[in-house]
Amino acid sequence: MEQKELYEVLKQVAGGRLSVDDAMRLCREAPFAADGGFEELGFAKLDHHRAIRQGIPEVIYGAGKTPVQIREISSAMAARGQKNVLITRMSPEAAAFLQENPPSETLPFCYDPLSRAGILGAIPVPDGRGKIVVATGGTSDMPVAEEAALTAEVLGNQVVRLYDVGVAGLHRLLAHMDEIMGAQAIIAIAGMEGALASVIGGLACCPVVAVPTSVGYGASFHGLSALLSMLNSCASGVSVMNIDNGFGAGYYASMINHIGVEK
Repeated sequence: MEQKELYEVLKQVAGGRLSVDDAMRLCREAPFAADGGFEELGFAKLDHHRAIRQGIPEVIYGAGKTPVQIREISSAMAARGQKNVLITRMSPEAAAFLQENPPSETLPFCYDPLSRAGILGAIPVPDGRGKIVVATGGTSDMPVAEEAALTAEVLGNQVVRLYDVGVAGLHRLLAHMDEIMGAQAIIAIAGMEGALASVIGGLACCPVVAVPTSVGYGASFHGLSALLSMLNSCASGVSVMNIDNGFGAGYYASMINHIGVEK
């Protein structure tokens, strides 16, 4: 949508000929801005229109990118006014480079080595409808869980962490029924046989996002066993992410938690 078109839309809203919701829909449907909808960096094309189109700006997948590439992409996002930039699967070496060479003069950069997530800017005040619970079967699942939790927090959600509450000691999970029943969405993360998702799915009254992890002995097949168990869950209302995909779970749970929230 070019500036002239946008100006005309705003005039119609001001004149009462177009509703705010219809104007927002027109902006979201515009496939390209005047500059083509993206910024060309040579090695990457930044989709600056994504925040308008989807409500959530672009996230940087750090694996496979050089530290310089990550810095240039995050710097360009900050320069366009993005107040926080999430970088997933970031190596410690890349994080050290950004700490020594900050992408922004105004936004702080921090790195969580457990989840391998980098965050440029401050985590926003939660604006979701309620709480997202992130639960793990064991302590070994925490790297994936923290990726999910930090993703949800960067996207404006209040997160409650329930770690090491797997089915080998079911009483540990049942001790947190208040948190489970009060959640808008629950992310259930487990390796081994992946039974945690089914158990939570049978207790909770909200959507459950299951994440299989590659934690387990030989016959777990690096998370395939947990993935198949979660896909075959007999509990209703359980959706399943890919193996170790904490980011996808945090993103999806945030979408659930923001249904009905004005953008």
